[in-house]
Amino acid sequence: MAVPHVLPVYSDFLSLISTEMASGHLTRAEALACEGVRHACHVMLYCDAQALLFGTISIRHIVLMQMRFDGLLGFPGGLVNPLEESLEAGLSRELMEEMGMAPPVSEEDHVASCYAPPSSSSSSTPPLITHFYVKKVEEEQIRALEKAGPSTAIDHGLEVLGVVRVPLYSMRDGGGLPSFLSNGFAGNARAQLLDALTRFHLVAPDDLCQALATCTQIHARTAAALGDALALAEDKQQHSS
Repeated sequence: MAVPHVLPVYSDFLSLISTEMASGHLTRAEALACEGVRHACHVMLYCDAQALLFGTISIRHIVLMQMRFDGLLGFPGGLVNPLEESLEAGLSRELMEEMGMAPPVSEEDHVASCYAPPSSSSSSTPPLITHFYVKKVEEEQIRALEKAGPSTAIDHGLEVLGVVRVPLYSMRDGGGLPSFLSNGFAGNARAQLLDALTRFHLVAPDDLCQALATCTQIHARTAAALGDALALAEDKQQHSS
């Protein structure tokens, strides 16, 4: 699908992602020195893959995310308390609870720490700093993680509704990555995903630009469809009252 009027140039895209991720960015040490804040650690687990979808579309890589209890997409992980455990130990604990397995994640896998976007929660809730990690594993580990959650993770079906793979390909009808990016994401998870896909060369920046441009068109169509659904629901409500 050609979208020449909204597709940014290569350098502009890299600048956009860098600026978004740099907003509120802290070093790991600066983040740990902050007082009166909460901390959350999340990790993007991925591997290389050789499979073909329909025998023609290259999968290239498997990237894991999860559907959360609130219907939003996010990365495995959760709140940690640096006063009681290291960031990595807390992340490992969260992975065991949510996925039933915890691939070793070290400080070397840390990518970024930053303040999470403001939420609609009470203003009395302390600010949240998110620590993002990226860990490359073997495909066998990815498959084991996908199987372990439903059978052994204590949070499966509660805080976590299921592990999902990120489609890194784009189809002519907007399927694949464009459709995936049009979903709702928790906090700064979408920005973390986009940065990681570029940083670790999992998707070419121009392909990611194209996917995002198509995603905006999907959002426009979805908004129109939701407006029609709302009008229909209100009409039925009026006739039933």
